[in-house]
Amino acid sequence: MKQLRTAVVGVGALGRHHARIISTLEQTRLVAVAEINADVGRAMAEQYKADWVGDYRDLLERIDIDAVVVAVPTFAHYEVVSQFLGRGIPVFVEKPIAAGLEEAEKLVDLADRQEVILQVGHVERFNPAFEVAADQCESPKYIRAERVSPFTFRSTDIGVVHDLMIHDLELVQHLAAAPVTDVQAFGFGLMGTNEDTVQARLTFANGCIADLTASRLCPVAKRAMQIWSASGCVIADLASREVITYAPSNTLLFGTSPVQLARETPGRLEELKQNVFGDFIGVETHEVSDADALTAELESFAVCVLEGRQPLVGGTEALQAMRVADQVLQSVANHAWDGSAAGRVGPFPQHATTRRKAG
Repeated sequence: MKQLRTAVVGVGALGRHHARIISTLEQTRLVAVAEINADVGRAMAEQYKADWVGDYRDLLERIDIDAVVVAVPTFAHYEVVSQFLGRGIPVFVEKPIAAGLEEAEKLVDLADRQEVILQVGHVERFNPAFEVAADQCESPKYIRAERVSPFTFRSTDIGVVHDLMIHDLELVQHLAAAPVTDVQAFGFGLMGTNEDTVQARLTFANGCIADLTASRLCPVAKRAMQIWSASGCVIADLASREVITYAPSNTLLFGTSPVQLARETPGRLEELKQNVFGDFIGVETHEVSDADALTAELESFAVCVLEGRQPLVGGTEALQAMRVADQVLQSVANHAWDGSAAGRVGPFPQHATTRRKAG
């Protein structure tokens, strides 16, 4: 099997996992790491028997590199990714695709013009729990996504919309399979210069509605999704990988209504209460693989490059998520907390304003 000679640019908190996985896949061979922290870079290169360079630009002219994985801070995505795309080198870049919408559009346009693969690290599309949940729902009518965590002091160059919510923006657009026609959102920043908590509602052209919650000011971490359709409800815990479906049973669909039964036989009320889930609403717990999503994502990237396939989440899909993220941020900036223009909060941060009002 031909191996994709791959370099990893940025081997920090997340990039080190990319390097580890790239070094173990059958489809790839790690040939180099670029890392400005010399101690970290040398250690990673030595561990995986690869070359180390302190400046990613030293990799641009190497003929032994077939593809690169970029895991640098978001503000540097455009600079780094555009350099490799411009030389026709396939790129996997961590989410979000870029720091802003304009840069994201330029990267997608460059990849298209160069006819080179650009995949973006929306890893939740490879989460086995999401894959099972997506298979269980058809034409969603309502989606609720919640993604919260404690403040990690990582990714502080971006706000919670590009840090966390961007995952769910991509997921719900995939599920709804229709254009977004309206965005309403509110949120606030507390820890730094960007928003830390945001609530958004998206309306799609086919009538589907999605409510999204993202926060990095929560004492516990949670990644969960509810998907409602005409056939029932799917509840997925994307962290623990538990997927449960709830659907009307044949007894409920074709038998006597439980409300009517309660009226006709009031003595059975407690029995009916106990049997709502089971007799009237079927409950099914689905088996979910324990496969590593990041490994599946990188393996998919390698296969796409080697076989000329389009990525599951390419530049186009990532750009769609960024466009809606931009609308969310605009709505947050324009939100009037007290119903008046004077009450609007934004841009971030609002520490001084908040303290003055509180005092």
